[in-house]
Amino acid sequence: MKKTLTLLLLWMGVLNVANAQTVSLHGQNSNDGVNVSGVSPALSRYINESIENDLWKRPQLSSRERSIVTVAALIARNQTIELRSEIFHALADGVKPSEISEIITHLAFYAGLGNAKAAIAVTAKVFAECKIGVDQLPPALPRLLPIDEKAEERRAGIVARDVRPVSPALEHFTNDPLFHDLWLRPGLSPRDRSLVTVTSLIANGQLGQVAFHLNKAMDGGLTRKQIGEVIAQIAFYAGWPNAYGAVAIAAQVMDSRPK
Repeated sequence: MKKTLTLLLLWMGVLNVANAQTVSLHGQNSNDGVNVSGVSPALSRYINESIENDLWKRPQLSSRERSIVTVAALIARNQTIELRSEIFHALADGVKPSEISEIITHLAFYAGLGNAKAAIAVTAKVFAECKIGVDQLPPALPRLLPIDEKAEERRAGIVARDVRPVSPALEHFTNDPLFHDLWLRPGLSPRDRSLVTVTSLIANGQLGQVAFHLNKAMDGGLTRKQIGEVIAQIAFYAGWPNAYGAVAIAAQVMDSRPK
């Protein structure tokens, strides 16, 4: 009851986001206007039993991390009906408004500008209801994080070898703004950016870049168990085939790294 009340107060704009406690009800009694049990009692049961009372309670990922993965998957796939309620949940689970803003910006590059703008339309209404102003959002030109020179040299070398002969323009934009600006913005930690990127790639079945970004995520601190949980979370929000498509790649990445 307490968790439900917290979420209702967030929706009503009564509770300050910064003081919100973790709530659940992911997809079951959400504020998206969809009467699941009135059309599919079986789906309502699966949401309640498998998602609400199992998946979201697994300890290998925090509720905040699961919210980041879920919001990223929904934005990447342009699933805006579910997105509204999950942004409310993310705020209650400890994801800052500034981080949601950065997630959307990041996914403009990895899932497309149109999907990012669709997410902005939904998020703007949530922010208005929660009385979140521009003063809580990251600036357009922040002081960037320092770059990892060795990692960047390796990455730039691969892009120069594989991309430059085909598309010098793509090489140019991959270097800047993608890796010399976007990835260095401080509004999301590098680990969270990797989490968002890996989620987007897997959720859309874009497996060509998954190995590189899984390695980057593990370099940033994501563990083997956490990667497994990310894939399982994505299965419910982007479908089993997309999750299974990533399993073999994840196994290869894990096997290639020191135990």
